[in-house]
Amino acid sequence: MIYRFLSLDHFRGQLVPPSPVGAKPGPTPLTETPDLQALLQVLHWPAPPENATAFASSTSAEKSHYRLLQSQSNYTVGNMLLVSLEARDRHGQPKHYGGDFLRAKLHSPELKASVAGTVKDHKNGTYTLTFPLLWAGAVQVSVRLIHSSETVALLRHIRDSHPSTITFRGYFVDPGQGSKEEVTECNVHPVSGPTCQYVDPGTGEHWFCAKPQHHSCNDLVYHSSGIYKNVLTSAEKVFFSGAATDQIIPGSVPIIQVLPSHQLAVATSPPLPCHPGLALTLPSGFYYKDVWVSLGCSSRTFPTPDLALSCLRGKIVHMIGDSTLRQWWEFLLAFIPSVKHIDLHVTHHTGPLLAVEPAQGLVLRWRAHGIPLRMAKSKMADIHYLANELNALGGGPDMVVVFTLGAHFTTFPVDVYVRRVHGIRQAVAQLLARSPQITVVIKSANTGDKSVYRSDWLSLQLDNILRAMFAGMRVAIVDAWAMTSCHYLPDNLHPGKVIVQNEVNTFLSYVCPGK
Repeated sequence: MIYRFLSLDHFRGQLVPPSPVGAKPGPTPLTETPDLQALLQVLHWPAPPENATAFASSTSAEKSHYRLLQSQSNYTVGNMLLVSLEARDRHGQPKHYGGDFLRAKLHSPELKASVAGTVKDHKNGTYTLTFPLLWAGAVQVSVRLIHSSETVALLRHIRDSHPSTITFRGYFVDPGQGSKEEVTECNVHPVSGPTCQYVDPGTGEHWFCAKPQHHSCNDLVYHSSGIYKNVLTSAEKVFFSGAATDQIIPGSVPIIQVLPSHQLAVATSPPLPCHPGLALTLPSGFYYKDVWVSLGCSSRTFPTPDLALSCLRGKIVHMIGDSTLRQWWEFLLAFIPSVKHIDLHVTHHTGPLLAVEPAQGLVLRWRAHGIPLRMAKSKMADIHYLANELNALGGGPDMVVVFTLGAHFTTFPVDVYVRRVHGIRQAVAQLLARSPQITVVIKSANTGDKSVYRSDWLSLQLDNILRAMFAGMRVAIVDAWAMTSCHYLPDNLHPGKVIVQNEVNTFLSYVCPGK
């Protein structure tokens, strides 16, 4: 039996009666709606045959190979480089189906220049990799097999067949009674046994905790991550081993000398100022001398604190998201010495965090986007849903909103994420309607993790949903996926300072496109 309660002033709710016998608790699955079915088309990924489950038949990076598709006598800036890749299994036999998760880049280590390649899956075991030649000099191709098609199929099966692959903890405290704190399991779906259900009145989002024995449901005060569930068999774990994941594929493409074209040694950003509403190009940009150059609009750099502060003068910046966006807040705080942190005596990993530059009228805020959150023990009252935060903003020409969402949703079926993004999209649309001059920026996902719980493939799927949901809206997207996938630094969910600075520069290019 499930007991449904609304608790906490944070949720501002009332008691909900139990569901009829046999009724499914929680919101209606979006998988039953036509809108989601259309949206899920962006997630299409070729699947291997049903009988292709043995590790020995999975794609081997070591046995696979790539070569030039069309050799030219001269390569100049502005040309395209085409590469053909043949996937082979661990016996060295050619694969006859697609679905491998590949990452390719063209780079010049001496110039600290790089660009992500486009991968076309021919669904027969061969792939065409396309690289634009954007700078003059010696360039080389690098291709990695992130996951075999068999591993991707396993990831998809686990994601779609489990209500979650992680648990959370709820901490129940009643200071007035002086009773001992109780900790129970919580999640976005009902847990076993008598259950407390919390429904947020602003978003309709549900949260469930196992009912404590000695406290009421209203005594839920703290939240933290729990444990990762054991969702892999011994035979399946080998698919995620170091020998099978994120491996370099050998190739026969030599280092190529790219010549300038019409005195153009490096491609430049188009003269179009960066502004919300622009569609991302493919690729969206490239690195040259460790500086990100946008191919969609005239990106700028802010190499000194004074330039960054000049851009942000008089702005109220609301950052709502995960720790990858908190890196922006931390970077600006460290980069601009006159920006001062105001200690609100909250958990740093949850926020809200506040910093100000009083002389220039700058306010920088960051807070987490709401549960589910994998984090240390934090007060539930400090964790606000992103859509509610957006709905509470009045807007204005000096207000900037930037958010990210995804890293904490890879442990759930897709419909959980779609429902959350749909609500956020509605909140953004209402915010833009009441405040057309506000600037709204979305930070895309980072690359970084290869595990069954937080694989880059899972993140990419969610990132594609996010982009599709906000396509055509007057928002800007900072393509952190591209910026983290082709850099020379090793993959890290929390990328190094040079990448973060380039992300922030791109963000500031939308805030101050012509200053």
